[in-house]
Amino acid sequence: MSPFARRGTGDAHEHDLGLAHDLRVMSRRRAFYLMGAAGAGIAAAACSTADEGSTAGGSTAGGSTAEVATTDSATATMPQETAGPYPGDGSNGPNVLIESGVVRSDLTSSFGAYSGVAQGVVTTLRLRMLDLTRDGAAGAGMAVYVWHCDRSGKYSLYSDGVTDQNYLRGVQVADDTGTVTYTTIFPACYDGRWPHIHFEVFDSLESAVAGDNARLTSQIALPQQICEQVYAHDSGYSRSVSNLSGVSLASDNVFGDGWDAELAAVTGTPATGLDIALTVGVAAKSANAGSGNAPGRPPGGGGPGSGGGPGGGPGGPPPGR
Repeated sequence: MSPFARRGTGDAHEHDLGLAHDLRVMSRRRAFYLMGAAGAGIAAAACSTADEGSTAGGSTAGGSTAEVATTDSATATMPQETAGPYPGDGSNGPNVLIESGVVRSDLTSSFGAYSGVAQGVVTTLRLRMLDLTRDGAAGAGMAVYVWHCDRSGKYSLYSDGVTDQNYLRGVQVADDTGTVTYTTIFPACYDGRWPHIHFEVFDSLESAVAGDNARLTSQIALPQQICEQVYAHDSGYSRSVSNLSGVSLASDNVFGDGWDAELAAVTGTPATGLDIALTVGVAAKSANAGSGNAPGRPPGGGGPGSGGGPGGGPGGPPPGR
């Protein structure tokens, strides 16, 4: 299946023409985009440090869209974090990055040999890459792989019941403003972890699909207020209500040492859809190496949300998941 037949068009899926075809088409489309997209930008937004009870600069009262900050050489470096035990990047099992169709903007459905759609509160995720090795210039051409759990706290390809799914995983190539945009769902809060989204940044699409080591591996934290609103709105997140009450950003084993650069802005409402936005300062790969990017051991007991209590309980994911 080509990932380009479905990007925001609703057209029927094409037959799978292979990863080499995907790369050729991606290269052509990116070239056309760069010629025709001059002057198209993303409006500036305030990206202030926020506490865990706020929406990090965005209001959830209306349906406004979260915006991503303009280029700023003073942007904080995004911390390197663990990829956890469910990356799907070939480091501890499945490798979704080599699959044709992984380059896509809509992450809600499975692709390739798999079928199925992740249910939950519809969410747009926008990340803007700034290359700190070039004084904060837009990270045009960087490839960003995003993955996160579903509303039950399960990770596709790993957790019991969804090993035959690969939804909520996908790659996008940053446009000339350094921005990637995904359609997804709001992730659950599972036992022992603050609600979060994983991502890896590569210097190019070719590097990403070749399985080369990521330049940056990190996680996005979500504001407490919007998490509470989502989990109260959709009964499919019922386990998340009690799980969220048992954890905080300060106690989380990933964000507990500081989350200023990782806390996203969120706007919109659970009923109308949400927008998550974050500017990501990407340092040199050598500056990130060895600081928390171990994938973690393979999951035991079926992973998060697979029984034993809310969000998984005993046998759930190990620390750093």
